[in-house]
Amino acid sequence: MRVLVMGGTRFIGVYLTKLLVERGDDVTLFNRGNKPTPVAGVETVRGDRKDVRQLKEALAGKEFDAVFDNNGREAVDTQPLVELFGDRLRHFIYVSSAGVYLPSDTMPHIEGDAVDPKSRHRGKYETESLLAESDLPWSSVRPVYIYGPQNYNDLEAWFFDRIVRDRPLPIPGNGLHLTQFGHVSDLVQAMVAILDNPRAVGDIFNISGERTVTFDGLARACAVAAGKDPEELELVHYDPKRFDFGKRKAFPLRVRHFFTSISKAKTLLDWQPEYDLFSGLRDSFQNDYLASGRDAEDIDFSLDDEILEMMN
Repeated sequence: MRVLVMGGTRFIGVYLTKLLVERGDDVTLFNRGNKPTPVAGVETVRGDRKDVRQLKEALAGKEFDAVFDNNGREAVDTQPLVELFGDRLRHFIYVSSAGVYLPSDTMPHIEGDAVDPKSRHRGKYETESLLAESDLPWSSVRPVYIYGPQNYNDLEAWFFDRIVRDRPLPIPGNGLHLTQFGHVSDLVQAMVAILDNPRAVGDIFNISGERTVTFDGLARACAVAAGKDPEELELVHYDPKRFDFGKRKAFPLRVRHFFTSISKAKTLLDWQPEYDLFSGLRDSFQNDYLASGRDAEDIDFSLDDEILEMMN
């Protein structure tokens, strides 16, 4: 299958490109060319997708069976692809976010739940709406928190930074908020399962790990992954409303219950996450955190210190 991957050289795109090549697909990447391709010999079309004219000129005349749009954040980012490929594709798969859901007292979030018009991810939902109104055979995935080696967002690394240095972990609230992590490898497996499934056309799928975990439980799981005794962690709970952090980020997760049902994906796609939280965190710690030398880096804990000082 001839597949175009928008991006392809960071995190999700790296895993996706490798999996597609392993399957024998003919893969083309579209990106700015600032990073090396994850698989030697894969064709790369260089360009900035924000430059619509450049995008269309670079891809004009090229034929693909499927497109994975991994890095479109706003509807205007994806609109040129809709105009360019129209109904010529077998499948257009978009990476959205579970962040589009409106916070609710009734959990887990399921596909079809109300969306939050004030969400910073509302551009993702607007893109899904654009695709639904187009002639493209489309599908969308809504991950919760994605983790694993090469993660460029400080999620699991935030916990590892403090655990390996035997520092206290400032946890907002009472530590009992439930959240959900999904390994990047499981995400791309689901994305490829969508590609092979015509029943997935026109549908949205929550993709994440099998189980939820509390903030405190996540800290303990990270300790186990790092070879530390989870019972020796110093977890400091604080009220975030007492602090004015400005634009600084004191904690990497939403301070509310945030998790989804993945039942539809498991049933319709015949997909099952391979990583549980503990095996996924060990993978990330060994093959990314330690492998990159981050355990020896100088980390800025000044915001932690502000919190801890006020708590004393």
